[in-house]
Amino acid sequence: MSEILEIAPEVGAALAAGQPVVALESTIITHGMPWPDNLAMARQVEADIRAQGAVPATIAVMGGRIKIGLEDAALEALAQTPDALKVSRADIAACLASGRTGATTVAATMLCAAQAGIEVFATGGIGGVHQGAEDSFDISADLQEFAISPVMVVCAGAKAILDLPKTLEVLETLGVPVVTLGQDAFPGFWSRDVGLASPLRLDSAEEVAGLMAARAALGQSGGVLIANPIPAEAEIPHEVLAPIIAQAQQEADAQGVRGKAVTPYLLARIKELTQGQSLASNIALVRHNACVAAQIAQAIVA
Repeated sequence: MSEILEIAPEVGAALAAGQPVVALESTIITHGMPWPDNLAMARQVEADIRAQGAVPATIAVMGGRIKIGLEDAALEALAQTPDALKVSRADIAACLASGRTGATTVAATMLCAAQAGIEVFATGGIGGVHQGAEDSFDISADLQEFAISPVMVVCAGAKAILDLPKTLEVLETLGVPVVTLGQDAFPGFWSRDVGLASPLRLDSAEEVAGLMAARAALGQSGGVLIANPIPAEAEIPHEVLAPIIAQAQQEADAQGVRGKAVTPYLLARIKELTQGQSLASNIALVRHNACVAAQIAQAIVA
């Protein structure tokens, strides 16, 4: 792995010293937000993690290597790479072999974080079962990765554009603990409550650290999903958002948008339909998740 895994000095020193480290994905930079909002967001999220006493480790594939932690120049270069590949478990090796720049999805970030020895990962929302999956079989590799990689992912739930009940069912089938922080309702990315009960609830970083310790003692493999509701002041209520998502999905279907192009298309269209409110909410929830992930990482190493 030393031939392809390049751990930044700051990250490596923190891991060696048993200090808290929080992994960050890079698809949100290249495919989730436009330039220059993406770079500003990436820098701010790293600063939020440092402010909580942890070390950020943004992960991406660049120059034939998996970079665990990016210097600022590399972060800026990534944010301005319009043709960066969106890499998951299935295609990360091909990206490495070709020397292309690749932005890691939740699944690929979990894979790389586990290889580097990072236990906690913060993101916006995970992928899952897409609408109409009973016909298209479009299910994100993120879900299967939870059954494989021993990484805890802090997010605002699954992306609201998905079939959330089916996503929760698949996670249950895979034996993945789904824990919501501080409430009984499972959040849906931009909305704190989408009418679904959370499988599990915990109320503090210390309780989450205890969960991780208990899983280790039991010898359980795979990851854990921590759903952290978007701050109330930043949310878009589900009843407001649902018809907007439905319209964006209908337009995507009509235009034949498929596969990896679906999520970026829907996020961009929803941003237009909400007149930018969804982007502001997205940034707020990512920053909130980063802070909570740093607190959990602190509790795990305490």
